[in-house]
Amino acid sequence: MVELDPREYEIAELGPTLKEIEDPEELQAMLELERDGDGRPPVETLIEDRIEKVSGDDGEDLDPTSVDLSALSIADVANMVRGIDDADVLRDILERERAGPDRSSAITQIENRIDSVEGSEERSEPVETVPPEEKYPELDHPTNEKQWVEGTVGGDYRDMWVCCETQAGDLVDVSREMLGKARELMDEYNEAHDSSERVVAVLVGADASDHVDEVIACGADLVVYHEDRRLERFRHTPYTEIVVDMMRAGGELASEGHEDVAWKDYHEPRYTLFPATNNGRDLSALVQGALDSGLASDCSGLYIESEVISNPAKVGQAGEKKEFDRVLHMKRPDFSGFEYSTILCIDKPDRDFHPQGASVIPGSFPVPDPDPDREAEVVEYEMELDDDWFSVDVTDVERLTGGVDLRGNDVVVAVGRGIGDDPTRGIELALDLVDAFEDADLGLSRGVITSSYAFDSHVADYVTEERQIGESGQAVEPDIYVAAGISGAVQHKVGCDEADTIVAVNTDPEADIRDFSDYVVEGDLFEVLPRLTEAVESGRLAPVMEASDD
Repeated sequence: MVELDPREYEIAELGPTLKEIEDPEELQAMLELERDGDGRPPVETLIEDRIEKVSGDDGEDLDPTSVDLSALSIADVANMVRGIDDADVLRDILERERAGPDRSSAITQIENRIDSVEGSEERSEPVETVPPEEKYPELDHPTNEKQWVEGTVGGDYRDMWVCCETQAGDLVDVSREMLGKARELMDEYNEAHDSSERVVAVLVGADASDHVDEVIACGADLVVYHEDRRLERFRHTPYTEIVVDMMRAGGELASEGHEDVAWKDYHEPRYTLFPATNNGRDLSALVQGALDSGLASDCSGLYIESEVISNPAKVGQAGEKKEFDRVLHMKRPDFSGFEYSTILCIDKPDRDFHPQGASVIPGSFPVPDPDPDREAEVVEYEMELDDDWFSVDVTDVERLTGGVDLRGNDVVVAVGRGIGDDPTRGIELALDLVDAFEDADLGLSRGVITSSYAFDSHVADYVTEERQIGESGQAVEPDIYVAAGISGAVQHKVGCDEADTIVAVNTDPEADIRDFSDYVVEGDLFEVLPRLTEAVESGRLAPVMEASDD
């Protein structure tokens, strides 16, 4: 019987726990439990990687020409091919892997190694570019026939454009965060390249002009806005059409009447940023698709550096390397925040991939201190909106009387997988603390929602998705946020980071939540929560919280 059942953990919480396990037999038993359950491939990979590390078996003793691939884990295959420099041997391994069980991750590892090896071989033949209609003759609509694909090569790109979002008449914090980060990036960029490229803020909505001064104060050099009473609510078509039209103004594909504008004389933006909100995710994909480029979604880190690439598809010839300048490195969390990938948007010899675009997870960057004395150019963008874009209208809006809305509470008490020893009692203790406050409610981490915990009936009604806090749940901004037994993955941070005061209760001295909490109580929530409840009821907690505001 294993001490830790992986089926009871989300990946973000399982990863750090695995680092404490040194027994390969224990890990192997966990792997079998996972396979007997949902069989989540990312979880299996994490456990397999840990087995490799504690076993000290890096695959160096394996004969790649004869090894039985079916006996190897995906991690085994990845470790083995990492040390092979012979492309023919790699292709033989790839052929044998394809003939076995369907393991796309293993195939990808081998293919990536082949690309890396062939890119470093001394070859002189250029990479042949095959037009889409020849490469895929069976398609009814080849890529290059879509109206938005332009095939630009060597276009003129400048500036970092930030698409700002408003809700209910207010600029949302992630818009401020993106402007602050854009300001930082472009200041460094201009110093490094002796240039004067700008941060451009985009505002679209029924009250767009109301936010011009604030986006300037947050770092914009240029503000381009379009205001129309019909844009009170986000709409896919008009918002996309307006933003794309703005970004193409003054360039090769400018719309009629915008071919020559005083504030822009380049093809399209160099970089674009969007909020990774419900609306922002939709808008970012639509705009980047219309601009014939890619999108790194849900990013939490950004920086600009040059990058040396040897991929023949990007440099045009096998065996060559090329340094790409001014590349936006876009970091995004994988495995629920346990691992990170860095996405690059690199041009090809026969096609530009600009703008380099990213959507940004709210809470990833600090809100900048506004500078009310900053000055910027402001452009009211004039554009006729097609009536067909508004063929469907919202005539009435009603707030649901059912459900749970945690956003208006002064206090939110949230619990996570720390309740696992006694889930029912854990919820009871959290509700006791909720009752001790005048205006409070209960929140839950995603780990509790997706767990297989058994709750007694009197608390089971509280364990619903409506109470989930985080990227895929609610985002709250209470005066006090109590996080009990919550590790603090970035997805949860998004939902609570705007709280005035965060109090964390956790037994793990290295839990991520410590990094963004105001108070940390290192202890078991089953012992700490009753004492917090007593402190609130006796009035001893209030002076501490008031002092924290000073």
